[in-house]
Amino acid sequence: MNNIFILLLLLLLGLMILVGGKTGLKSYLSIIINACLIILVALLISWGINIIGVAFVFIPLKLATIIYLGTHDYSVAKNSFLTALAVSFIVIALIVAFEYLAQAAGFGDQSGEELVGLSLQAGISFPQISIVVAIFSTLGAIAEASVAMSAGILELKRHDPEITAQQIFKSAGQMGSDILGTSINTILFGCFGSFLPLFIWFMRLNYSLVEILNDKLFVSEALTVVYSFVGVLLTVPLTTIFLVKGLKK
Repeated sequence: MNNIFILLLLLLLGLMILVGGKTGLKSYLSIIINACLIILVALLISWGINIIGVAFVFIPLKLATIIYLGTHDYSVAKNSFLTALAVSFIVIALIVAFEYLAQAAGFGDQSGEELVGLSLQAGISFPQISIVVAIFSTLGAIAEASVAMSAGILELKRHDPEITAQQIFKSAGQMGSDILGTSINTILFGCFGSFLPLFIWFMRLNYSLVEILNDKLFVSEALTVVYSFVGVLLTVPLTTIFLVKGLKK
């Protein structure tokens, strides 16, 4: 298993360098650094460090790693980072409110057999863990949409320096609709792919619709998808607004 994993990592590295060159290598480093950050977050939480404090420190670090190492254009990276950070904090407020209302934190019924004889008093807050997981799950979609919008708008400006703000907003609206379509499909099918075993579980055990909609694992995953949708929807107009204001200055 380890040999296969290492082989796939090397294959990914080779393909990213072949296709993207220096930018591809930076993107590969971004993946490795983000994986290390996730492991570090898990370690800090397990050591008893305040969960919310850890999240607020690592959110900018993850966004900076994703965006600045994922693009070669500093102007695109700067605007994308600021927009993604602003959208992230808006989405965080939404996540905190809905995670409190949903009460879907902790282990689901499907984990019952594995947890028999084990204590759930781990000394950490499961609601806070669910909030951090939801936040980190949305960052990639937000950063991707912000970089795509910033790069497209800046290319418009470079090809036509005399373009007006109204024309930029019109073109950004057309780009945004395309980006929204692909991003939402990516999020949706990613969710379906990772959640397929649970869907099969529901079908084979004849869960009713009410039972499915009240299952902890399903609710948590569905909420994460909705948070990502909202993040992408907010990113498209805010990226345009911030960038137009920056171009005017």
